[in-house]
Amino acid sequence: MPGYYQIMDYAKSVKNMLAKDTKGNSLPIKKINDNTWEISDVKNKTFLVNYSIQTEKQFVANSYVDSTHAYIIPENTFLYEEESINTPISIKLIFNEKWKNVATGLEPVPGNSQKFTASDFDILYDCPILIGNLEELSSFNVKGIKHQFIGYNLGNFDREFFMTNLKKIVESSIDIIGDIPYKNYSFIGIGPGRGGIEHLNNTTISFDGTQLTTPEAIDKMMNFIAHEYFHHFNVKRIRPFELGPFDYDNGNRTNLLWISEGLTVYYEYLIVKRAGLLDAQTLLSHFEQNLNAYENNPGRFHQSLKQASYHTWSDGPFGTKGNEPGKSISYYNKGPIVGLLLDFEIRNATQNKKSLDDVMRLLYWNYYKEKQRGFTEAEFQQSCEQVAGISLDEIFEYVYTTKELNYKKYLAYAGLIIDKQTIVSNDNTKKQKLMISRIKNLNPLQLAILNSWLGE
Repeated sequence: MPGYYQIMDYAKSVKNMLAKDTKGNSLPIKKINDNTWEISDVKNKTFLVNYSIQTEKQFVANSYVDSTHAYIIPENTFLYEEESINTPISIKLIFNEKWKNVATGLEPVPGNSQKFTASDFDILYDCPILIGNLEELSSFNVKGIKHQFIGYNLGNFDREFFMTNLKKIVESSIDIIGDIPYKNYSFIGIGPGRGGIEHLNNTTISFDGTQLTTPEAIDKMMNFIAHEYFHHFNVKRIRPFELGPFDYDNGNRTNLLWISEGLTVYYEYLIVKRAGLLDAQTLLSHFEQNLNAYENNPGRFHQSLKQASYHTWSDGPFGTKGNEPGKSISYYNKGPIVGLLLDFEIRNATQNKKSLDDVMRLLYWNYYKEKQRGFTEAEFQQSCEQVAGISLDEIFEYVYTTKELNYKKYLAYAGLIIDKQTIVSNDNTKKQKLMISRIKNLNPLQLAILNSWLGE
């Protein structure tokens, strides 16, 4: 599934497959590998395939159906004919008459609330479907484009406050790139505790409004939503060359998930800060969490960011599933840190006239809009250097090697410094505690970089 870099083996949930011709006669069908069935005697003929999908696990990357709702992952549900991935699709949903609503990014057929179309299977697979008695919150427009939040079992929370903040998140994100590339956008809440995955014009997210009772919980949710929303830019459109077209049989490996995921973590923090929903100290504390997770992981001596990106299919996104614990890292931790250093280097080299924002805009307009393709590793570094006006080889060593990060040099550009403490636990295990603080008596450039980075 695009956006979830693991082999899900959806075919194992397919049951009771039968094939018939238009007269109802059974057709020979056999399974020829893990996810392929072969039907005989149907060349240039219409035929019908019936099958069941067994759903067991409630998770954002799995279909799940119970008596109250249905969450349908198209990759987990709809077969495609070999070499026909570009075929236009029409779908008719037939469901419990007690259920009233459908939420999906698919194009609705006018006049029929249960029929939808997609230009090809890639678009179909990019649009999960939620069915049930759903609640739609008050929508909002940004530059004339409708944005809605609709979901299942949303819980009790201040809906007006939440949607006001969500609009600020969307506006803050769009301000970075300066374009809205969709006709409408849906945030689809699928229920409590099941992850989140991005799509071109929608995102499906776990959501439980009853948890939004403290500033910390609200901050966590806003960061989560900002991350999934910004992904429609960074990975769905600003994407590594390898992540499209998607290979549904084998998956797509890339060395650049530290950009797609790690820099999206970086921007989720900045988006929420720029939206006015958290203060400077809280922003720094988010980076401190990544710093401490990375610096206290012995895997940093063994695995580079490039390797962590490529091996996520076996190690998992947080670097914990491999056969050798302590030998891997998470691009969710090191990625935003390198993004921070890279941003400060660009700002310093350009006398604060340019930033990582300019790189993201360049990638969007040059590769997505003009060239209509993803970028390569070399092209990403070239884009960064084009904006910075200098060589960035030293920064990119932090991507391709396990070289220790020079926090002192790069954080000083923004008048920041790392303070370290050694913490000894009850079992005499030692850990480093890193904290970010401001340098006293900043020079004019340091002050300008810090203030513009903080949006102050």
